[in-house]
Amino acid sequence: MTRNAVRSIFSLFFFIGRRARRTKAFFLIGCLPVAISLVLQLNQIFSRGALIDGPSVFLNIIMSFYLQFLILMLALFYGTSICSEELEGKTLTYLTTRPVSKSAIILGKYAAYMAFLIGAMAAGIVVSFLILHIGQISEPSAWTMLFRSMGVLVTGLFCYTAFFTFLGTFFKRAVIFGLFFSFGWENVVQYFPGSTQKFTIIHYLKSLLPAMSSDDGKISFLKFNLEPSHPAVAIVTLLVLTVVFLCLACLVFSRKEYIFED
Repeated sequence: MTRNAVRSIFSLFFFIGRRARRTKAFFLIGCLPVAISLVLQLNQIFSRGALIDGPSVFLNIIMSFYLQFLILMLALFYGTSICSEELEGKTLTYLTTRPVSKSAIILGKYAAYMAFLIGAMAAGIVVSFLILHIGQISEPSAWTMLFRSMGVLVTGLFCYTAFFTFLGTFFKRAVIFGLFFSFGWENVVQYFPGSTQKFTIIHYLKSLLPAMSSDDGKISFLKFNLEPSHPAVAIVTLLVLTVVFLCLACLVFSRKEYIFED
């Protein structure tokens, strides 16, 4: 496997993927928090009601949407499709007749999908942040919150997509397993007390979230019942999981014989 092979696969699927209908659909879904943020601010302006707490809304509503729904959906459908779309479209034979290894196909497609997924997600989260932080836009702490939140979401996309890429190479109906994992295991076990929650990916992502000031008694919904791991442990765990799942995906895809369905 060479860098040129990965780069070629990346260029091909980045061009195809960013023009796909599903990419546009997920981009629109990712803009929903922007619409919510705008409605809240406009309602505050025209109704002259109580001032909304921008940072609280950002962490409790916007980040909850991205962290517990959107990145899971993006990672699931794009990660599992890295292998499945080649089988369903019967294009795997065409790709493997080229002078590229199967591992290069996995890594190139993974990198291509990650590139425009991060771009689409970043656009929504940044615009939502700017709308909700109009009054705090000059405060360094607000920008620290944004960059840290972005880092958590990007890390989550990398790890989840690697995991679902592995599932896609191993299981025939990987989406079904992925849905159970995403909205069953990840969204339930994270609230279990004790060390059980550490068997979820989202636990380590939530351990990296910025802390809200507790001076007014408000806490982030995402940190409900959370017994956080040390940030260094969380980062290392997420990076190791990402590398392990990608290596497993490359290994399975390289050695498994896939049968095309009529």
